Amino acid sequence: MFGLGPTELIIILVIVIVLFGAGRVGKLGGELGTAIKEFKSGIKPDEIEEKVEVETESKS
Repeated sequence: MFGLGPTELIIILVIVIVLFGAGRVGKLGGELGTAIKEFKSGIKPDEIEEKVEVETESKS
């Protein structure tokens, strides 16, 4: 993953916690997870519609 080992990731995590605080980091993580979930659910209906259109066109 970008050439970063476990030691570098731990150092980065410690720096982020020192800068923002543990509570703020947890809150940001939760918001990021919610945003990703909403993004995925927003894309799924479009993918389903595209598959239906392709299947309909191939049957014609």
